[in-house]
Amino acid sequence: MTQEIIRSLAVHGVRYSYRVLPRDGRNEPAATEPVLVLGGALQGMYGWPQMDEHLGPLTDVVTADLPGMGTADPLPPGPAAGVLRDAVTAIVDDLGAPRINLFGFSYGAAIAFGWARHAPARVARLVLGGVPVHIGEAQRAYWRRAAERLAEGDQEGFAALAADGLMCLDPDRPVHRGELARRYVRRSFLHALRGDSPHTVDSLHRALGDRPEFTGGLSGVPALVFAGEHDTVTSPERQREFAATIEGSRFLTLPESDHWVVLERSDEVAALVADFLTRPLLPHQAAEPEPPALPYLDTDVWGGPRRTRPTVTPP
Repeated sequence: MTQEIIRSLAVHGVRYSYRVLPRDGRNEPAATEPVLVLGGALQGMYGWPQMDEHLGPLTDVVTADLPGMGTADPLPPGPAAGVLRDAVTAIVDDLGAPRINLFGFSYGAAIAFGWARHAPARVARLVLGGVPVHIGEAQRAYWRRAAERLAEGDQEGFAALAADGLMCLDPDRPVHRGELARRYVRRSFLHALRGDSPHTVDSLHRALGDRPEFTGGLSGVPALVFAGEHDTVTSPERQREFAATIEGSRFLTLPESDHWVVLERSDEVAALVADFLTRPLLPHQAAEPEPPALPYLDTDVWGGPRRTRPTVTPP
């Protein structure tokens, strides 16, 4: 069993830490550069076991409790983007890796995209999922109601509303393992409120109020953007529009999933990331590659016109 490594760092006076799971099988070269996985308030350094499983045999897997998340110190007042960007830079510097692969999901997608724009030469490949390009009024209304419940001391009411605001509850749009994901997210909110991650509420508030910058485009970095087809936080259409601002990027949707696609289709997402990070690239990405041979993917916009979605076979 590979022994993980925990490293502590500080930026702007804020202490935080990251974790490295060294690659299994040191007898052969790594299949790709180390991958840094960045999630949201509920997904700190121990929130990605599926990535450990799928990526661990290929390369070093790096996860983090960034400032304001998990066991890290809270973020200082004011905009968080600069602090989080410097925190990622310090991790990459501490790793001593010339380049890394970067995977960002939800709030972590904003951090990953911002850092890729800041240091594109240091990013081998970029994967972004559930990109919160636009937060609609429906989600903001859920958050206001949830905040009111919390102010009244109703932690369970807060957890229920906060979780529901991030999920598709329309019975006409089926979500694979949706109820399991819903219970997991609610329970995670409760655990965070009761001490496991004391900065969760502040991090969520920032994710909704301190809007990240998704404009400006990006070039020179091979990129993949994916979304759950029923994402109600930011629609797949808006995420597709965002992906088009990244030169040469690919976009696809995963069927019967919503914003929490990484829970509902955890193995599929991990396999998709592993495939993209190790797939040979065409010179300058001049031609469109075929979509990965993964039967659970909706390949409608993988570099071409809409295709018929394959039948989804639940595991």
